[in-house]
Amino acid sequence: MYKIIAYLRRIGKSLFSRVNQGVSFLEKEDIFIALVIVLVAFSSFGLGRLSAIGGNREPVKITIPENTFSSAAPVKAIPSPKSPGEEGAESNVLASKGGSKYYFPWCGGVSRIKKENLVSFATPREAEQSGYTLAANCAPR
Repeated sequence: MYKIIAYLRRIGKSLFSRVNQGVSFLEKEDIFIALVIVLVAFSSFGLGRLSAIGGNREPVKITIPENTFSSAAPVKAIPSPKSPGEEGAESNVLASKGGSKYYFPWCGGVSRIKKENLVSFATPREAEQSGYTLAANCAPR
């Protein structure tokens, strides 16, 4: 056992001395600068090669199918914003047959209502009398 430990110590000392010689070799400025230049040259060449690999590829094309937004309910022209008490402030209010919320034409919820389930009211009051309540994410203008 003692022989093994002594052998490992000798190996460790020889490795340590060789590492020290290598470090002292790199401490010389001329050799260190030359190594840095060579490493920068190789890395630049490698990056250039990597960028050339993708040059033969076809560019990505994004197309939107025509029927993507076909489920959106037809929305009539958005009325000019008027305060609720002002004359002519009435506008169309839209709701779903099976739902409990009503929306103004400019609200995002209208696009989720199928055409066959669309119910239209002349005023918000009329929609509320039919049992609908205003959607939380839809405010009058």
